Amino acid sequence: MIFGIFYVAISARNRERMALIERGADPKLFESVKRERPHSILKWGLLLFGIGLGIVIADIMVTNHSMSEDAAYPSMICVFGGIALIVSHYFIRKEEKKEKQSKEENTEI
Repeated sequence: MIFGIFYVAISARNRERMALIERGADPKLFESVKRERPHSILKWGLLLFGIGLGIVIADIMVTNHSMSEDAAYPSMICVFGGIALIVSHYFIRKEEKKEKQSKEENTEI
């Protein structure tokens, strides 16, 4: 079932790209998607790290009886997942500022 989902998604994306190319779209259009991917990987990595950290913190809270199990896991996963997304936003913004400054410096030269 998972293989089928991936197959349908990839084949649909391929058909869409082929249709755009047949209509005369610029192939460089697809390169812009590739540039965004490193930021996406950072975002997903930090989100998964935050979720894992939330699970660990929730387990510690349940073990110490400071919070019930029903409330600890979902709340800590959401809190640390959200914190991870906020942190990734600031990392990405900082990286984009560096890229923008380097482009401006290259155009001035």
